[in-house]
Order: sequence, then C-alpha cells, then structure tokens
Amino acid sequence: MDFGGGMGAPVGHNADVGTGLLSWYMDIPPVSRMYLTGAFLTTVACAVDIITPFSLYFNWTLVLEGQVWRLISSYLYFGLFSVDFLFHMYFLVRYSRLLEEGDFRGRMANYIYFLMFGIFNMTLVASYINVHFLGSALTFMMVYVWGRRNEDIKMSFLGVLSFHAPYLPWVMLTFSVLIGNAITMDLIGIAVGHLYYFLEYVYPKVAAIRGFRIKKVMEPPALLHYICGSYHEDVQIQQEADEAAEHLHQD
Repeated sequence: MDFGGGMGAPVGHNADVGTGLLSWYMDIPPVSRMYLTGAFLTTVACAVDIITPFSLYFNWTLVLEGQVWRLISSYLYFGLFSVDFLFHMYFLVRYSRLLEEGDFRGRMANYIYFLMFGIFNMTLVASYINVHFLGSALTFMMVYVWGRRNEDIKMSFLGVLSFHAPYLPWVMLTFSVLIGNAITMDLIGIAVGHLYYFLEYVYPKVAAIRGFRIKKVMEPPALLHYICGSYHEDVQIQQEADEAAEHLHQD
C-alpha cells in the first residue's frame, strides 16, 4: 500500500502549523516568553498530577516554614485548561509583549525590575488579605501601565463600546463585576500599576521641576544590569559624576 501519497498533505500541513507555532513562540520577547512558558508548564504539571495547586498557592506561614517557591508559583498558576485559562494567557502574552517591545524595548533589566516591583508589592498586599493566586493581578498591572502609556489608542469592547486605552482595565473590571467574578485581584493590579506609573513616569518630572536631589527611584540595580548585559560602566560613571556635581551645586 502506498502511504506516501495518502499521508503527504496532512503531514506537510501539520509541519507547517508546528513551524508557524514555533515561529510565533520564538518571536515573543525573552522575558514574556519565559513567563508564558512557566505558566503553561505549571498548568500542564497540574493537569497530569505531577504537582497540585495546593503546593503552589501563596501562604506566608508556609513561606516562612521554607516553602519559598510559593512566592513565585502563586504568579504562575492560572487554573486548569479552560476558556478562563486561555483568556488569561491571551492577556498575559499580549500586554506583556506590548510593554516589552514598546516602553521597555532594549531595556530588559528595567522590565524585569518592573515585574519584580509588582511581585513584591502584590505579595505584600496578599499578606494581609485572603488571596492565594496572584498571576491575574500582575497581568492587570501590565494592562494598566500599557494603557496609561498609550493614551491615544482607541479600543473596542465586543464591537459595541469604544474607549481609549487608559480605560481598558476599568472596562475589564466592570465586565468582571457584571459576570459575578471577584474583583480583588483586578483592584490590586490596578493599584500597584498606578504606583509604578507614578514612580517611573510622574515622579521624575516632579523631581526635576522642584529640584529634588533624587530624580529617579525606579532604576534597576547595577547587578541586574550586569545579569542582563546592559550595564555600561562609562555611562554609570558619568551619571555618578553628574549627580555629584549637582549635589555640590545645591550645597
């Protein structure tokens, strides 16, 4: 029997699909790709019972007992495979990618610092309220910051409601209320996103106008720049010299 002719088209088609999927995956910026991969593998591991969600959720008492992975795993689990999971993955990839390719293009250290800032503050808030999985809050933070940085972009919700990008997180929050979902994670994400937006984009302008000595408070540490390969010693030396000169001038 000649299997070659009968099987050729499907195999070629499947190969094209696989190549296209791999190409799409590799086109995702590195930090966003790493986050997507971690979230997907965590879901797969739960689906095949390698691990359980009970070993992933955030619990400060268990963290202090040595289960420190919960500080990260609580941001990687978005539920089992479902429409809700696909919804979260879509927003995670879309807005993480838009940020990494937009405001943070060529600034990997700054983007990682952005995520670290969000994780630190959300974990701090979660210590005082009854929440266990924080990935959706981090996604909302991405959506909020992207929206504030793209105020002129017009968007549409379900082809009916038109609005500008800064209102996207509030539209999503309203939709969550209408379908009966809890909005705690949404509000945490918006609050932390607003804090980051103020410190990164508003405070430097205020500091420059009022002559504050510290102009930027969200600059990644030198170690993170070293790890990401973005540390330039001559630039650092020049910045320190400029700061010293300004300090002497103010004195």
